[in-house]
Amino acid sequence: MASIAQGERSQWGAEIRATLALAWPLVLSNVAQALIATTDTVLLGWAGARTLAAGVLSISVFQAVMILGMGLVMAASPVLARERGERAHSVRDLRRTVRQAMWVAAAFCLPVWVLLWHAEAILLFFRQDPQLAGEAQRMMHVLQWGMLPALCYLVLRFFVSVLERPVWSLVVGAATVLLNAFLNYGLIFGRFGFPRLGLVGAGIGSSCAHLATFLGMVLVITIHPRFRRYHLFGHFWRADWIRFRYLLRLGVPIAVTFGFEVGIFNAAVMLMGLIGASSIAAHAIALQIAALTFMVPLGLSQAATVRVGLAYGRRDKEAIGRAGWAALALALAFMGSMAVMMLVFPRELIALFLDSRDPANGPVIALALTFLFVAALFQIFDGAQVVGAGMLRGLHDTRMPMAYAGFGYWVVGLLTTVGLAFGLGWQGLGVWIGLALSLAVVAVLMIGRWTRREQLGLTDWREGAV
Repeated sequence: MASIAQGERSQWGAEIRATLALAWPLVLSNVAQALIATTDTVLLGWAGARTLAAGVLSISVFQAVMILGMGLVMAASPVLARERGERAHSVRDLRRTVRQAMWVAAAFCLPVWVLLWHAEAILLFFRQDPQLAGEAQRMMHVLQWGMLPALCYLVLRFFVSVLERPVWSLVVGAATVLLNAFLNYGLIFGRFGFPRLGLVGAGIGSSCAHLATFLGMVLVITIHPRFRRYHLFGHFWRADWIRFRYLLRLGVPIAVTFGFEVGIFNAAVMLMGLIGASSIAAHAIALQIAALTFMVPLGLSQAATVRVGLAYGRRDKEAIGRAGWAALALALAFMGSMAVMMLVFPRELIALFLDSRDPANGPVIALALTFLFVAALFQIFDGAQVVGAGMLRGLHDTRMPMAYAGFGYWVVGLLTTVGLAFGLGWQGLGVWIGLALSLAVVAVLMIGRWTRREQLGLTDWREGAV
């Protein structure tokens, strides 16, 4: 018995180490991606509260649509993991999946570019300030072109992650953060010989950064001997419609799930716009802090999808369980520590975005302190819901998590948010309490489904469509 227990502990230890080895570059890559929007927010905040408010509206719309595209192409991750789990040395299947995932990204971006070109009309529909909406559209007209290279970069990042070499996406992403900061500072404020373009400069800088990230990954995959054997860009225009449709069938529920979550947070931005410019700015600051902490469980969720998917491809139910629970435990431990940090050092965190010595920023800082307190309370739930979804994606289970997200965010969350903010007059605090409750509901539903995965037949190996 002692030897059996020791063997089990050894297996769990090996799984935790494998998850961490895969997750930490993914986490830092997520942080690097998030820092592009965070850098924009910080720099626009230096330019003034009104400039920040207009920029937040543009960035929020862009990110809301970007998340939908990310959900679509994320279907490549569990498919690639399963294919490699079934056949460790497969080349053709992985190449075709990567190629068709990029096709999905292109098919998504074509209509989206048309939509984003009319960002002002979208914002006016949601009753935003006409002047802010017009300024936001000027930024969007250059920011939107970075979407396709950003999505294609994600596909390549999933590919190197499944091959358990995610550090290369980190290297490329970190270099891009520096490039983005340089370009945005120069183009917003007219430094380093660049013209002073304000909001438009922020859009140009971010689009160039997304393009550079994709080209950097292309260079790595073309040159590195571990990746070039797959010839990912050979026969790029050759169709594989069965695989394309399967990626869509798996990816659409993921995209809708992401859309439900991001949509409720962007609806919160719109609701803040009905309350006032100070509420928008404070909301943006608290949300950016929460978004940065979220990058860690997001990376663990992506690692869980790969680890669960590899075990699923090998038809190993015990390994499936270890992969999922290990990722969840790591996420909860981290998010608990972040909750403590937000509660203990809120002013120091907010000071990274606004000058606390400027009396004009006083109302925004006061609101941000309140919002950050609520954000600290929902850290555990935020980590649990995203890792839970990632574990289920590894089993190619995406439709029921989509239904959970729709119920949690748009039935429980929206009704609570509107009722507290406007019905009871709690304004911004009511919005954030509604967000916290929605995350809690979704987290409980996701983890409950994972716990019942064998009874539901989710771990029974099913013939794939590709």
